Amino acid sequence: MRGDQRRRSTSSVALPLSTPVVIDTGTVELEPDPDHPGGLMVYVNGVESSYIDLDDPQHLEFEYMQQMHLALGRLAASDSRARILHLGGAACAFARALADAAPDSRHVVVELDGRLAELAREWFALPRAPRVRVRVGEARTTLTTLRPASFDAVVRDAFAGARVPVHLTTRQFLTSAAAALRPGGLYLGNLVDTPPLPLARREVTTARQVFPHVALAVEPPILKGRRFGNLVVLAGDAPLDLGLARDLLALPAPVRLVTGRELDDFAGTYTPLDDAELTGLDHWAPPAAPVPADVSSD
Repeated sequence: MRGDQRRRSTSSVALPLSTPVVIDTGTVELEPDPDHPGGLMVYVNGVESSYIDLDDPQHLEFEYMQQMHLALGRLAASDSRARILHLGGAACAFARALADAAPDSRHVVVELDGRLAELAREWFALPRAPRVRVRVGEARTTLTTLRPASFDAVVRDAFAGARVPVHLTTRQFLTSAAAALRPGGLYLGNLVDTPPLPLARREVTTARQVFPHVALAVEPPILKGRRFGNLVVLAGDAPLDLGLARDLLALPAPVRLVTGRELDDFAGTYTPLDDAELTGLDHWAPPAAPVPADVSSD
């Protein structure tokens, strides 16, 4: 049944299922998961954007989110008091899961689409501020307004359609992300790439110009060029947990942690990404002065 079907969430709000809802940047649509009662795939402009489990906020359906959850380690533990910045929110599935698992953690989600941010709060009973605070604005511009060294992790999970906006991949962007991190903090960048993975190779090269320690989490079939998919760049000023490689391999979809000489070979002769390349590739331009971000209803 489509159109008039409804499901009740934990917020007791009737959800419009299988019906496009107009948002600021296009449409959002909720599609029930036939194999998982309470599961909803969230499409933004026809692209899979988030997966929400109405009954279990900690359920992470997307493999890359499972990888990032493991990478956060102690920052995602139940007693964590970490402050985590999420650049790109959509339905806020990752922030919702982490906040539910660690009630004393604090999350700031930067979402470009104000109407989508409002609907995520209304539909999915997001934890209230200060646990999850949603700021409406462009991710990189908002990043310039934040206090340096104020977050334990920065998660970049912003997409325009099926790709990461180019201005969220450059050396200048990563330098700003690094400045927002406290000592020992972790940067996580989600991207989608196709063989021979040119975007991922350049992102790794760029991250290595900014951070002392860089790794790449990737499923073996993607690494071998057999199919496209998500990859996660991990970077920081401290070495990664030695047990992470083992934990990633134990996931339902095993993941390789590429480091050291293997990462050298992966990056090869690819050059870093720079803002100078944005002309003709991206419509973003840095603001003349920091622009305060709007804050959605908390």
